[in-house]
Amino acid sequence: MRAASRSRIAIIGGGIAGVSTAYELSRNGHADFVLYEASARLGGIVETVHQDGFVIECGPDSWVTEKPWARDLALELGLEAEILASNDAIRRTYLLLNGELTPMPDSMRMMVPTDLEDIERSPLFSEAAKQAYRLEALRAAEFKASAAARPSLEDESVACFVERHFGSEVTEKVAGPLLSGVFGGDIRQLSASAVMAPFVKMEQEYGSLVVALQKQRSQKRQSSAVFTTLKSGLQTLVERMTAVIPPSNLRLSEPVSEMNWSRGEWEVATRSGLACFDRVVLATPVHISRRLVARWNSELGSLLDIEATSAVVVAFAFSPELASSVQTPKGFGFLVPQSQNELIGQEPELLAATFVDQKFSHRVPEGGMLIRAFYGGESAPKLLDEDDSSILKLSHRRLSHILGELPEPSIALVRRWPRSLPQYTIGHRRRVGRIEEISREIPGFYLVGNAFHGVGLPDLVRQGRALANSLLAS
Repeated sequence: MRAASRSRIAIIGGGIAGVSTAYELSRNGHADFVLYEASARLGGIVETVHQDGFVIECGPDSWVTEKPWARDLALELGLEAEILASNDAIRRTYLLLNGELTPMPDSMRMMVPTDLEDIERSPLFSEAAKQAYRLEALRAAEFKASAAARPSLEDESVACFVERHFGSEVTEKVAGPLLSGVFGGDIRQLSASAVMAPFVKMEQEYGSLVVALQKQRSQKRQSSAVFTTLKSGLQTLVERMTAVIPPSNLRLSEPVSEMNWSRGEWEVATRSGLACFDRVVLATPVHISRRLVARWNSELGSLLDIEATSAVVVAFAFSPELASSVQTPKGFGFLVPQSQNELIGQEPELLAATFVDQKFSHRVPEGGMLIRAFYGGESAPKLLDEDDSSILKLSHRRLSHILGELPEPSIALVRRWPRSLPQYTIGHRRRVGRIEEISREIPGFYLVGNAFHGVGLPDLVRQGRALANSLLAS
């Protein structure tokens, strides 16, 4: 079957990367494209629910401030009045240890402190771990020499990298839950160069990570908040971009079943039939990309066999009347080390919880409370097939065990995000390099998404817009 018409570009996938690509094309006056999205909405895991004065994020709730691309986009879209920083005056993260929420030292950036005095005063670490922190700065020359001697493409796991600097206790107690909260993965498998690139660079330049952060802190006149968001929710960013895209270019609820390069053009098959394009941008989750690619390029299909874990987000909103009976410690939330989940037994792993009303106070009515819980890792698939009621009961019981008995919430919701967290395992950069080499050899074929160069909102905005500008230039 042949198509009756032909467009220049097909964008397959309407998550942040795909929408950013389409937005940038539209903004520059290029309307000769079609965006296909399998679901009935755009934005992927970015979704915001507004109810009874609560602003509830069902996926990410913010972006990392030091990555500028999401903020730049928000300013461009006229959202300057919407941009809000996290309440860093009360920023504190807790670790669940032996049933108690123990605060992490305030001066830590991930597992690295800028003030060793904070480590000395912390009840979180044993004397052996404190000694490891003390010695790390003294071993700067050793670490720098080791980094210089390592081949540029040689990789190591996050666990190995952190353990070399700070020992096994810090690795398991701090690095593990921190990275699991972002990637839902195993730090023994995650690539240090891919998920901790700034720290790897610090080692190369300074040797000691503690020394590097101390120097950075002394050079900064004023520190920015760690996280940034939009007052009305991150879905607003998607809606503003979508408003620039001609509606006639969007094909919602239209999954692509097949794509092939044939007789000098791309044939894209959906339930509506076959359409032909000069170029195709594949912006789907990586397991979908692999399925679409594998039948016509086995090597690329094999390289796209990137493991991705699932996540489940649970939100409990409490009205001011109910919130008055709940006591949460001052801070942004807590992380749960693997060892603590093992104590629970067969229940799915709770990775973390956020006290949203403290992190972003504008997201609740005055006096209200909003808690989000995150499940992931190997046990997350067990929850995907559970009904909402079962997941809510499990989460309510688990959070009550940690925080004290919670009342029944005013609002409760569940979101399942299957295979949404690609795992940047050891050798990830080399794998992505080969994927890009092969892609360049395929006429009019492009890949973007969270499986390659970053999982955060700014990373995906950057990828999508950069690709669109490359398409425009060519």
